[in-house]
Amino acid sequence: MAIVYQQQIAPGTAFAIWKIDESLETLHAQLPLNSDDEQALQLIHHDKRKLHWFAARVLLRTMLNTQAPIRCRADENGKPFLVDLPYQIAISHSFDYAAVMLSETQSVGIDIELMSAKIVALAPKFLSPAEQSFIDAEHPTEHLYACWCAKEAIFKLHGKRGVSLLNDIHLEPFVYANQGKLKAHLAVNNTTVAVSFEKMGDYMLAWAR
Repeated sequence: MAIVYQQQIAPGTAFAIWKIDESLETLHAQLPLNSDDEQALQLIHHDKRKLHWFAARVLLRTMLNTQAPIRCRADENGKPFLVDLPYQIAISHSFDYAAVMLSETQSVGIDIELMSAKIVALAPKFLSPAEQSFIDAEHPTEHLYACWCAKEAIFKLHGKRGVSLLNDIHLEPFVYANQGKLKAHLAVNNTTVAVSFEKMGDYMLAWAR
């Protein structure tokens, strides 16, 4: 398909969402690969993961308005980076969507998730009792996914292994709405992070910078 949603967050910082309805072969045909890409693909054994890999990189080329190959790698912590371009980058994908966030000026994080009521039983694994206490009883699934995606976006922004969503990222109480903002404290470096979130149909999206 193409970009179905995009937002300019600040000068030099933006994200975009790609609806994946192409076949693996169609996306492959749109993306020239170099030897490093070929090696990376050999490590991906499931077709759905390959589809996500291709969709994110086709989206990246679309955002940068180029047909040239882009060297997107992962560092020792698994955080993606662009070898030859001066952008910070974050990538997320879930089922039929891929998301990419780019910034010329700062580290960024983004997360998109297909929502399921099963998250209610999982809440204690990523939210403290204090955080669980402010979840909206009328919209528990949406509120919990806003929390989950926010923490995942912060995790990607920080870009270091060993950060616990439960123990190291603490959300300030916030009222759920289909679109909103929240603040979180990242304990590992004692910083406050602003996060925005938005419900997109059956999906939840959050981004941090």
